[in-house]
Order: sequence, then C-alpha cells, then structure tokens
Amino acid sequence: MSLRARRLIVDIAAAGRGLPALPIRVYPCPSVVKMALPEIIEIVSLDKPVRAEITVPGSKSITNRALILAALADGEVTLSGALWSEDTQVMTEALQKLGFQIKVEPDPEEFCNRTITVKGLGGKIPIGGTAEKPLELFVGNAGTAARFLAAFVCLGNGVYRLHGVPRMHERPQAALFQALRELGYRVESEKGNDKLPVQIFGGEQSGFPRPARDERGEGQGEGNLLNAPPHPGPLPRFAAERENIRSCQVSIAESSQFASALLLCAKAGGWNVEIVGENAEESPYVAMTSKMIEAFPHHGGKFQIEPDASSGSYFWGAGWLITGEELNRFAATAPTKTIQDKPETFQLVGNPDLTKLNVKNWPQSGWQIDEYFTVFIRAEVASHPIEISRAHDLGDSIMTAIVLAPFADQPVKFPDLGRLRVQETERVFALRTELTKCGAKVVEEGDTLTVYPSKLHGAEIETYNDHRMAMCFSVLGLKIPGIKIKNPACVKKTFPNFFQKLAAPPPKGLGATILDAKSGRKLAHEELFAE
Repeated sequence: MSLRARRLIVDIAAAGRGLPALPIRVYPCPSVVKMALPEIIEIVSLDKPVRAEITVPGSKSITNRALILAALADGEVTLSGALWSEDTQVMTEALQKLGFQIKVEPDPEEFCNRTITVKGLGGKIPIGGTAEKPLELFVGNAGTAARFLAAFVCLGNGVYRLHGVPRMHERPQAALFQALRELGYRVESEKGNDKLPVQIFGGEQSGFPRPARDERGEGQGEGNLLNAPPHPGPLPRFAAERENIRSCQVSIAESSQFASALLLCAKAGGWNVEIVGENAEESPYVAMTSKMIEAFPHHGGKFQIEPDASSGSYFWGAGWLITGEELNRFAATAPTKTIQDKPETFQLVGNPDLTKLNVKNWPQSGWQIDEYFTVFIRAEVASHPIEISRAHDLGDSIMTAIVLAPFADQPVKFPDLGRLRVQETERVFALRTELTKCGAKVVEEGDTLTVYPSKLHGAEIETYNDHRMAMCFSVLGLKIPGIKIKNPACVKKTFPNFFQKLAAPPPKGLGATILDAKSGRKLAHEELFAE
C-alpha cells in the first residue's frame, strides 16, 4: 500500500474514533489515479512541420557517473538536472541501501529530472553484508549501475551480491570482473560464467585493508593514488609494482563501462588502471568519465547535469523527417576526428535546416558524443557513399540515424556495431528485423548494417523491451502511417515522459496523436507516462 493511501486510512480512522480535530485529507492511491500505457500504441503521422522547442531529461550516462562520484566525495554534493528514470532510480536506491544519505527533490524545469543531494563519505561505504548473508543490490537492466557498483563496492568491507533482470544476467561482465581480481578482490560469479548474479567481497573481506585516510579524507603513504590528480593516467606496470600500487588491465572491446567503472573509483581505491582494446583517448564514454572526474567538486559543492543528447536525437530526427522531402539528406561525410578535435567549428544549434524544431539547452561541452548527431542530418547533397561509425562518430543516437536512413537519397553504411549486440537487446538484429518489416532494404555483414533508400509502410514494431527501439520507431511513425509500438512502457528506462513530449501541443511538444492500437481510442496526456 502506498504511503498516501496509508495516511488516508489513518486520518479517517482517527476521525471515526472521535479523536481531536484532525483534518481528513484525501490522498488518492497512485494505482487508482495513474493510468498505464496500453500494451500496443499507434503513432498517427503528422501532416505538417512543427515549430517547437523541446526539453529532454538529463543524461543517464552523466547522472549515474555523478551519483558514484558524489558518494565518493568528501562532503555534500548537489546534482541539478539529474535524470529520474528506471536506470538512475536503481542506482540511487542501491546507494541508499549501502548507507548513503540521499535527498531527491523535484526539478521545476523538467518533470523527469530531479535535484539530488548526496552526502559523500570520502570513499567509505557504511553498510555491507557477510559471506553468509551478502547485501543484496538490484541493478535491473542498467549496465551503468551493474558495472559502476561492481567496482564501487570493492571499496567497502562487506560482501555484496549484485543481480538484475534476466537480460542483465546475459550481458558481458568478464573483463571487469577479471580486472577487479587483478586488483586483489574476490569476485565470484554464481553460475561460473563471469556474469551476474555475482558476489563481490570488499577490501577487508578480500584480505587487505582499504587505503588509509587523514582527517581531511586525503590518502596517506605509499600504495595508493589518493594524493594524485583526479585522473593521472595509467602508470607502466613496472612503475606501479615498484610503488606498491595495485594495478589492473581492462579491455573495453565489449563495453567502455568496464573502464569507466574502474576509473571512477581508482583514486579512492588506490588503483592503477590500464585500458586496452581501444585507444582510451578516442573512446567517447571513457573520455566522458575522465572529463567528469576532472570537473567534479570532490570536496562538496554543486554539479549541473546536461540534457541527454541521445534522447534529444529523437526530436532532431523528427524535425529532419517531417520538415520536407527537400531536406532529406544525410551529411555527405562523417567528420569523425574533425568534430572531436575542433567541435567549435560546427554549428550544432540553430542550424537553419533544423530550427523549426529545437532541443532546448542542447549540450556543447564535448562530453557526450551524441551531441554531434545534428551534424549527420545536415541538408547537404551527398556526393559519395555515406558511412557513420558507432565506434568513432555517434553513440546510442546511431540507432536514430539507422532508422532515418531509408529516407536518405543513397545507401548509408553503419560499421562498428558490435557493442549494440550486447546491450538491452541484440540491437543489430532488432534494427534489421524491424526496419525490414517496414519495407526497408537492410543488409547485415558482420557488425555493419547498410541501409538503402526505401519506400516504407506501417508495421507492428517489436521493441524487445528496449527503450531505444521504442523511441526510434515512434519517430518513424511521425512520417509513416500505421506504425504501432509494442510494449511502449519500456521507455521508462531512460525517458518516462517521452510519449507525453510527442503528444503535447507545440511549442513544448510535437502535437502528435497517439492511439490505443487495439481500441483506436486517443490516449490522454496522463495515460502516456511510462512507469
């Protein structure tokens, strides 16, 4: 029973017993008032361009990194603009279960953001379990929570059991677990496959104490990196051994989150982390972690989280798709290094081809690789084959680009998609299957998809419980009649009010009509929130 429902019962009971004047307050039970999204919805295509300025929630990647850094800080940190969705709630609840004091308050600017205040303990974790009864931490299907917490709990002195939904138990963890073992921690995968569920034994449980700290929370003596700059870069193995610093090597071939998990906790743990499998300087999410560590208020203060660029890509994509056929061009080239080296040379906001639909406060920090999404949908005449890489050009927003690609005037090649196979679902298969279902010609070769110009039609889209599949194909429905989305509530993972943004009248939304696909009934605003 909800807190508000219990309060209602208490108040009425008190009045019935003739107790002193207590006002009878009616707090409707949320389960009665809130309406769930139907099992399948239909997006009604728009018949004209829209002028709108959309706000999107905070970055999931930045929010979950910031929550870990805030817990490690020496003092209270207030996170503004933090995303409040399934993935970040899982992280917040896990930190609270570990004993951290966290206050969550509404954000007046964006319904799915929160202001989160964390009382950091300088690397100390207050609560831990025992070998007989580990402290249970549920991570859902949040890769960031699963990986970041696995490294974080090593700083504690208890035993911790991480587990999630069945899909999370299929996702790779081996490189991270092996790196933690190299650092000296005891990591036991329950099925012997180096995946979740896993039991992790913190410092003293693994046979060594946590690094010493002085009264200011700074590190002392040899054997730690706590007095080093926030991210000094890895020491050579021989140097780390000479300085008695625990050292590990981690591959990011399957996920850059493995390296980010270790880097976030490296200073507090006294770890030397060597990253292999990809040039760390060119891995956008590892670069995000390093830049955040440098900018974070480690002794307490305030930290602003910027909007999620991958979430913004759906609205930039919608604007590109519904503006007019004459603008249906992809960028002729994929300016990989040029963008990352000199982002100031590109006008990412206010592009004259995209100003009919704008994403408010579009990030320009360079922390999110997906902020460059707008570069790839410029209205330019392509003169040679287009190639957009998941490894070098875009992050999660590449899924939006793939779904838009049938409207380009020539084939678009998307290489380096291997990591998409081990995320919320096997996304390469999912994208190819559902686009083909809509009439697109899509060729899969290794980890590359090539999408050809195609005439599309409506279809019933399987989302595979993947939030990004649901959102990408909903954007397609704004252009193509008859697009129906199964299990739309899966967007709660990162963007619970996504469908409300689609349906809200301009200028704060796109004014789209969304139907219950089974009954044909138009859904009201309150029915479009995913929970």
